Amino acid sequence: MVRHIVFFKLPDNSPNKIEELKEMLLSMKGEIEVLRDLEVGVNFSNSPRAFDLALVTDFDSREDLKIYATHPKHLPILDFVKKSGIETKVVDYER
Repeated sequence: MVRHIVFFKLPDNSPNKIEELKEMLLSMKGEIEVLRDLEVGVNFSNSPRAFDLALVTDFDSREDLKIYATHPKHLPILDFVKKSGIETKVVDYER
């Protein structure tokens, strides 16, 4: 099992913008065959080190993670994140 975690920090972290990204991320659930589980959490901490959202996804293998990375349902979200200037941090590990 492979876990892929992405943290997002939005330049405009208004509740509406955070909700918009959350819904985009959740829209992948059930749409990508190799995606075993998907969870999105919105940060409640006021720490200056905190990010706004976390995406946690699970896959059966590293190969499935690679398939996800180029999947047509994932690519538009990736493009949106890049074009919006959203900062990301990623951790991938085997469980």
